[in-house]
Amino acid sequence: MTKDTSKGRFAALLTIYTICLWCVWAAYTLLLKPVICDALGEDTALSSLVRNGIIKNIVWTLPAAWLIVRYNDRCMVSLKDMFTKAAAGWKNYLIIFPCFIIYILIGALRSGGIGISEDFGIDSIITVLFVGLTEELVFRGWLLNATVKESDPPKKQYIAIGVNALLFLCIHFPIWISQGTFVSSFTSLGFLSILILSVLFSAVFIRTKNIVLPIALHMAWDLLVFMFI
Repeated sequence: MTKDTSKGRFAALLTIYTICLWCVWAAYTLLLKPVICDALGEDTALSSLVRNGIIKNIVWTLPAAWLIVRYNDRCMVSLKDMFTKAAAGWKNYLIIFPCFIIYILIGALRSGGIGISEDFGIDSIITVLFVGLTEELVFRGWLLNATVKESDPPKKQYIAIGVNALLFLCIHFPIWISQGTFVSSFTSLGFLSILILSVLFSAVFIRTKNIVLPIALHMAWDLLVFMFI
């Protein structure tokens, strides 16, 4: 097998994986999730645990973790190292956390005042904990990790980050459709926050070679949104 053929097959694997993930998650979001919410309630801790702690980890985390281990030689960072190896220059990115807080609080103030959302509860905390882990492991820990190399020129890394951001945006389509906010997410330019956050998380992952900080940033953003938006 030639090197080009090997690359082509791996690219096909990534494409098939991405399509399958989107199709499975769309089917779950549009068909199965409403059934679970009807049975367990939409805003209960048990419902959130089943949906985000069990189902999402089965669909997202486990396959991604297996693929990272299986194709370790194709990835920039191994599964173990991305969780245990010291993040290079991690202190430089701590400023992002207060920036998130300031941005969200300003937005809340413009919307009528700062106050904890009435919908914020244990179910929200469970969602925050699992969504950050599952989404970062798939999009940064697997898909981005498998498409960039430390030796790649900046232009190639930028392209990979851009493609990753578009894929991350697309995975939000099913939930927007189910909530009836698909069109408004674009007309209000709300979709831009998804792209910007994805680029930010990707850049931090590439620079630190560690997935923990992107997960923490993702959790912090979601927590702030649940609390104040």
